[in-house]
Amino acid sequence: MSTAVIAPGHEDADLATPSLARRTLQVFTGNKLALTGVIVLVLLFAFCYVGPLIHSTDQVHTDLAQANLAPGSPGHILGTTDLGYDLLGRLMLAGQSSLEVGLAAGLLATLFGTLWGAISGYFGGWTDAVMMRVTDAALAIPAMFLLVVVAAIITPSKSVLIVIIAAVAWLSPARLVRGEALSLRDREYVQAMRMMGGGGARAVFRHIVPNAIGTVIVNCTFQIADAILYVSYLAFLGLSIPPPATDWGSMLSSGITYTQNGYWWLIFPPGVAIVLVVGAFNFVGDGLRDAFEVRLQKK
Repeated sequence: MSTAVIAPGHEDADLATPSLARRTLQVFTGNKLALTGVIVLVLLFAFCYVGPLIHSTDQVHTDLAQANLAPGSPGHILGTTDLGYDLLGRLMLAGQSSLEVGLAAGLLATLFGTLWGAISGYFGGWTDAVMMRVTDAALAIPAMFLLVVVAAIITPSKSVLIVIIAAVAWLSPARLVRGEALSLRDREYVQAMRMMGGGGARAVFRHIVPNAIGTVIVNCTFQIADAILYVSYLAFLGLSIPPPATDWGSMLSSGITYTQNGYWWLIFPPGVAIVLVVGAFNFVGDGLRDAFEVRLQKK
Protein backbone atom coordinates (compact mmCIF):
# COMPACT_ATOMS: atom_id res chain seq x y z
CA MET A 1 0.00 0.00 0.00
CA SER A 2 1.45 3.31 -1.05
CA THR A 3 1.68 6.17 1.41
CA ALA A 4 1.38 9.80 0.36
CA VAL A 5 4.20 11.98 1.54
CA ILE A 6 3.46 15.58 2.45
CA ALA A 7 6.30 17.98 1.94
CA PRO A 8 7.37 19.89 5.04
CA GLY A 9 5.76 23.29 5.27
CA HIS A 10 2.88 22.31 2.96
CA GLU A 11 0.58 20.58 5.41
CA ASP A 12 -3.11 21.21 5.04
CA ALA A 13 -3.92 24.10 7.39
CA ASP A 14 -7.32 22.61 8.22
CA LEU A 15 -5.66 19.37 9.32
CA ALA A 16 -2.81 21.03 11.19
CA THR A 17 -4.90 23.43 13.28
CA PRO A 18 -8.60 24.12 13.69
CA SER A 19 -9.99 27.12 11.88
CA LEU A 20 -9.92 30.43 13.74
CA ALA A 21 -13.71 30.49 14.08
CA ARG A 22 -13.73 26.94 15.45
CA ARG A 23 -10.99 27.71 17.93
CA THR A 24 -12.79 30.86 19.04
CA LEU A 25 -15.96 28.85 19.64
CA GLN A 26 -13.99 26.19 21.50
CA VAL A 27 -12.46 28.76 23.84
CA PHE A 28 -15.86 30.34 24.52
CA THR A 29 -17.69 27.04 25.12
CA GLY A 30 -14.82 25.91 27.34
CA ASN A 31 -15.61 28.77 29.69
CA LYS A 32 -18.23 27.37 32.09
CA LEU A 33 -19.16 30.78 33.48
CA ALA A 34 -19.72 32.17 29.97
CA LEU A 35 -22.00 29.26 29.10
CA THR A 36 -23.85 29.74 32.38
CA GLY A 37 -24.30 33.41 31.47
CA VAL A 38 -25.75 32.52 28.07
CA ILE A 39 -28.19 30.05 29.64
CA VAL A 40 -29.27 32.58 32.27
CA LEU A 41 -29.85 35.25 29.61
CA VAL A 42 -31.91 32.90 27.45
CA LEU A 43 -34.03 31.93 30.45
CA LEU A 44 -34.50 35.55 31.53
CA PHE A 45 -35.53 36.68 28.05
CA ALA A 46 -37.94 33.73 27.82
CA PHE A 47 -39.30 34.60 31.27
CA CYS A 48 -39.90 38.25 30.37
CA TYR A 49 -41.28 37.83 26.84
CA VAL A 50 -42.78 34.32 26.72
CA GLY A 51 -43.90 34.22 30.35
CA PRO A 52 -46.69 36.83 29.96
CA LEU A 53 -48.24 34.68 27.23
CA ILE A 54 -48.52 31.83 29.71
CA HIS A 55 -49.21 33.78 32.90
CA SER A 56 -51.46 36.65 31.82
CA THR A 57 -52.15 39.32 34.46
CA ASP A 58 -53.69 42.79 34.68
CA GLN A 59 -50.88 45.28 35.28
CA VAL A 60 -52.94 48.40 34.61
CA HIS A 61 -55.87 48.40 37.06
CA THR A 62 -55.16 48.41 40.79
CA ASP A 63 -56.94 46.10 43.23
CA LEU A 64 -56.31 47.21 46.82
CA ALA A 65 -58.33 44.26 48.14
CA GLN A 66 -55.52 42.03 46.86
CA ALA A 67 -52.66 44.23 48.12
CA ASN A 68 -49.57 42.75 49.77
CA LEU A 69 -50.64 39.12 49.58
CA ALA A 70 -47.85 36.73 50.60
CA PRO A 71 -46.19 34.37 48.11
CA GLY A 72 -48.19 31.21 47.58
CA SER A 73 -51.57 32.96 47.80
CA PRO A 74 -54.22 31.52 45.45
CA GLY A 75 -53.47 32.75 41.93
CA HIS A 76 -50.36 34.65 43.03
CA ILE A 77 -47.23 32.51 43.14
CA LEU A 78 -44.94 35.37 44.22
CA GLY A 79 -47.63 37.34 46.03
CA THR A 80 -48.90 40.82 45.14
CA THR A 81 -47.60 44.40 45.36
CA ASP A 82 -48.88 47.23 47.54
CA LEU A 83 -51.33 48.16 44.76
CA GLY A 84 -52.63 44.62 44.24
CA TYR A 85 -50.63 43.80 41.10
CA ASP A 86 -49.59 40.19 40.69
CA LEU A 87 -45.85 40.24 41.48
CA LEU A 88 -44.89 37.51 39.02
CA GLY A 89 -46.60 39.31 36.14
CA ARG A 90 -45.14 42.63 37.33
CA LEU A 91 -41.66 41.10 37.35
CA MET A 92 -42.07 40.02 33.72
CA LEU A 93 -43.33 43.43 32.60
CA ALA A 94 -40.54 45.21 34.50
CA GLY A 95 -37.99 42.89 32.94
CA GLN A 96 -39.08 43.87 29.45
CA SER A 97 -38.51 47.56 30.20
CA SER A 98 -35.14 46.99 31.91
CA LEU A 99 -33.82 44.73 29.17
CA GLU A 100 -35.05 46.91 26.32
CA VAL A 101 -33.59 50.12 27.75
CA GLY A 102 -30.36 48.38 28.77
CA LEU A 103 -29.83 46.71 25.39
CA ALA A 104 -30.70 49.80 23.35
CA ALA A 105 -28.61 52.16 25.49
CA GLY A 106 -25.64 49.78 25.53
CA LEU A 107 -25.72 49.25 21.77
CA LEU A 108 -26.15 52.97 21.04
CA ALA A 109 -23.30 53.90 23.38
CA THR A 110 -21.03 51.27 21.83
CA LEU A 111 -21.86 52.34 18.27
CA PHE A 112 -21.24 56.04 18.89
CA GLY A 113 -18.17 55.42 21.03
CA THR A 114 -16.68 53.09 18.42
CA LEU A 115 -17.06 55.65 15.63
CA TRP A 116 -15.73 58.46 17.82
CA GLY A 117 -12.69 56.48 18.93
CA ALA A 118 -11.93 55.10 15.45
CA ILE A 119 -12.03 58.56 13.82
CA SER A 120 -9.95 60.11 16.60
CA GLY A 121 -7.30 57.40 16.58
CA TYR A 122 -7.00 57.07 12.82
CA PHE A 123 -6.68 60.75 11.90
CA GLY A 124 -4.58 61.71 14.94
CA GLY A 125 -3.08 65.20 15.18
CA TRP A 126 -5.36 68.06 16.12
CA THR A 127 -8.44 65.95 15.38
CA ASP A 128 -7.39 63.40 17.99
CA ALA A 129 -6.42 66.14 20.46
CA VAL A 130 -9.79 67.92 20.24
CA MET A 131 -11.90 64.76 20.31
CA MET A 132 -10.02 63.25 23.24
CA ARG A 133 -10.20 66.47 25.24
CA VAL A 134 -13.96 66.38 24.81
CA THR A 135 -13.93 62.79 26.03
CA ASP A 136 -11.69 63.62 29.01
CA ALA A 137 -13.91 66.56 29.98
CA ALA A 138 -17.00 64.35 29.88
CA LEU A 139 -15.25 61.65 31.93
CA ALA A 140 -14.41 64.23 34.60
CA ILE A 141 -18.12 64.71 35.35
CA PRO A 142 -19.67 61.89 37.47
CA ALA A 143 -22.04 59.86 35.32
CA MET A 144 -24.70 59.54 38.01
CA PHE A 145 -24.74 63.31 38.53
CA LEU A 146 -25.40 63.87 34.83
CA LEU A 147 -28.06 61.17 34.72
CA VAL A 148 -29.93 62.53 37.72
CA VAL A 149 -29.82 66.14 36.46
CA VAL A 150 -30.97 65.28 32.93
CA ALA A 151 -33.64 62.83 34.08
CA ALA A 152 -34.96 65.39 36.57
CA ILE A 153 -35.27 68.03 33.85
CA ILE A 154 -36.78 65.78 31.18
CA THR A 155 -39.80 63.57 31.83
CA PRO A 156 -38.45 60.00 31.83
CA SER A 157 -39.61 57.56 29.18
CA LYS A 158 -38.01 54.57 27.50
CA SER A 159 -36.59 56.61 24.65
CA VAL A 160 -35.37 59.37 26.98
CA LEU A 161 -33.67 56.89 29.30
CA ILE A 162 -31.97 55.21 26.35
CA VAL A 163 -30.57 58.51 25.08
CA ILE A 164 -29.38 59.91 28.41
CA ILE A 165 -27.75 56.62 29.49
CA ALA A 166 -26.03 56.26 26.11
CA ALA A 167 -24.90 59.89 26.37
CA VAL A 168 -22.74 59.07 29.39
CA ALA A 169 -21.80 55.48 28.50
CA TRP A 170 -20.08 56.03 25.12
CA LEU A 171 -16.90 57.39 26.69
CA SER A 172 -15.41 54.03 27.66
CA PRO A 173 -15.72 52.37 24.21
CA ALA A 174 -14.42 55.57 22.61
CA ARG A 175 -11.16 55.39 24.54
CA LEU A 176 -10.78 51.65 23.95
CA VAL A 177 -11.34 51.87 20.20
CA ARG A 178 -9.10 54.93 19.93
CA GLY A 179 -6.26 52.86 21.37
CA GLU A 180 -6.95 50.09 18.84
CA ALA A 181 -7.05 52.63 15.99
CA LEU A 182 -3.66 54.09 16.96
CA SER A 183 -2.17 50.63 16.56
CA LEU A 184 -4.08 49.59 13.44
CA ARG A 185 -3.50 52.74 11.38
CA ASP A 186 0.18 51.86 10.91
CA ARG A 187 -0.45 48.32 9.67
CA GLU A 188 0.69 47.36 6.19
CA TYR A 189 -2.77 46.87 4.75
CA VAL A 190 -3.87 50.34 5.88
CA GLN A 191 -0.73 51.89 4.39
CA ALA A 192 -1.34 50.00 1.13
CA MET A 193 -4.91 51.29 1.02
CA ARG A 194 -3.65 54.85 1.42
CA MET A 195 -1.14 54.43 -1.39
CA MET A 196 -3.93 53.19 -3.65
CA GLY A 197 -5.89 56.41 -3.02
CA GLY A 198 -8.27 55.20 -0.32
CA GLY A 199 -9.77 57.89 1.91
CA GLY A 200 -10.24 58.18 5.63
CA ALA A 201 -13.82 56.93 5.59
CA ARG A 202 -12.77 53.72 3.84
CA ALA A 203 -9.94 53.21 6.32
CA VAL A 204 -12.22 53.68 9.32
CA PHE A 205 -15.15 51.56 8.13
CA ARG A 206 -13.30 48.89 6.14
CA HIS A 207 -10.16 48.41 8.20
CA ILE A 208 -10.11 50.07 11.62
CA VAL A 209 -13.58 49.15 12.93
CA PRO A 210 -13.68 45.58 11.51
CA ASN A 211 -10.27 44.77 12.98
CA ALA A 212 -11.28 46.17 16.36
CA ILE A 213 -14.56 44.25 16.38
CA GLY A 214 -13.39 41.88 19.13
CA THR A 215 -12.79 44.75 21.52
CA VAL A 216 -16.08 46.36 20.47
CA ILE A 217 -18.20 43.24 21.05
CA VAL A 218 -16.66 42.47 24.42
CA ASN A 219 -17.11 46.05 25.59
CA CYS A 220 -20.69 46.06 24.33
CA THR A 221 -21.68 43.28 26.75
CA PHE A 222 -20.29 45.28 29.66
CA GLN A 223 -22.02 48.42 28.42
CA ILE A 224 -25.38 46.62 28.38
CA ALA A 225 -24.83 45.37 31.94
CA ASP A 226 -23.90 48.89 33.09
CA ALA A 227 -26.92 50.38 31.30
CA ILE A 228 -29.27 47.98 33.12
CA LEU A 229 -27.69 49.06 36.40
CA TYR A 230 -28.11 52.74 35.44
CA VAL A 231 -31.81 52.11 34.78
CA SER A 232 -32.11 50.58 38.24
CA TYR A 233 -30.17 53.44 39.88
CA LEU A 234 -32.38 56.09 38.30
CA ALA A 235 -35.57 54.21 39.09
CA PHE A 236 -34.48 53.79 42.70
CA LEU A 237 -34.07 57.57 42.85
CA GLY A 238 -37.60 58.01 41.54
CA LEU A 239 -36.61 58.84 37.95
CA SER A 240 -38.28 55.92 36.24
CA ILE A 241 -40.62 55.08 33.40
CA PRO A 242 -44.12 56.54 34.06
CA PRO A 243 -46.73 54.03 35.34
CA PRO A 244 -48.37 51.71 34.57
CA ALA A 245 -45.07 50.68 32.98
CA THR A 246 -42.31 49.74 35.39
CA ASP A 247 -38.82 48.29 35.63
CA TRP A 248 -36.89 46.27 38.19
CA GLY A 249 -35.42 49.38 39.81
CA SER A 250 -38.88 50.88 40.27
CA MET A 251 -40.06 47.67 41.90
CA LEU A 252 -37.15 47.87 44.35
CA SER A 253 -37.85 51.53 45.07
CA SER A 254 -41.56 50.87 45.70
CA GLY A 255 -41.01 47.72 47.71
CA ILE A 256 -38.34 49.01 50.08
CA THR A 257 -40.97 51.22 51.76
CA TYR A 258 -42.74 48.12 53.02
CA THR A 259 -39.77 45.99 54.09
CA GLN A 260 -40.18 47.06 57.73
CA ASN A 261 -43.66 45.54 57.60
CA GLY A 262 -42.16 42.18 56.63
CA TYR A 263 -43.13 42.30 52.94
CA TRP A 264 -39.75 40.94 51.80
CA TRP A 265 -41.19 39.53 48.57
CA LEU A 266 -41.59 43.07 47.17
CA ILE A 267 -37.81 43.56 46.84
CA PHE A 268 -36.31 40.07 46.73
CA PRO A 269 -37.47 39.00 43.20
CA PRO A 270 -36.47 42.21 41.35
CA GLY A 271 -33.18 42.33 43.26
CA VAL A 272 -32.35 38.77 42.26
CA ALA A 273 -33.34 39.50 38.65
CA ILE A 274 -30.98 42.50 38.45
CA VAL A 275 -28.09 40.52 39.94
CA LEU A 276 -28.70 37.61 37.55
CA VAL A 277 -28.90 39.66 34.35
CA VAL A 278 -25.91 41.89 35.16
CA GLY A 279 -23.82 38.92 36.27
CA ALA A 280 -24.80 36.96 33.15
CA PHE A 281 -23.78 39.75 30.77
CA ASN A 282 -20.46 40.12 32.60
CA PHE A 283 -19.80 36.38 32.40
CA VAL A 284 -20.56 36.41 28.67
CA GLY A 285 -18.28 39.41 28.23
CA ASP A 286 -15.42 37.64 30.01
CA GLY A 287 -15.95 34.57 27.83
CA LEU A 288 -15.97 36.62 24.65
CA ARG A 289 -12.79 38.43 25.71
CA ASP A 290 -11.00 35.11 26.16
CA ALA A 291 -12.40 33.82 22.86
CA PHE A 292 -11.27 36.84 20.83
CA GLU A 293 -7.79 36.58 22.30
CA VAL A 294 -7.44 33.22 20.54
CA ARG A 295 -5.32 34.97 17.87
CA LEU A 296 -2.65 35.51 20.51
CA GLN A 297 -2.58 31.88 21.60
CA LYS A 298 0.00 29.44 20.35
CA LYS A 299 -1.23 27.14 17.66
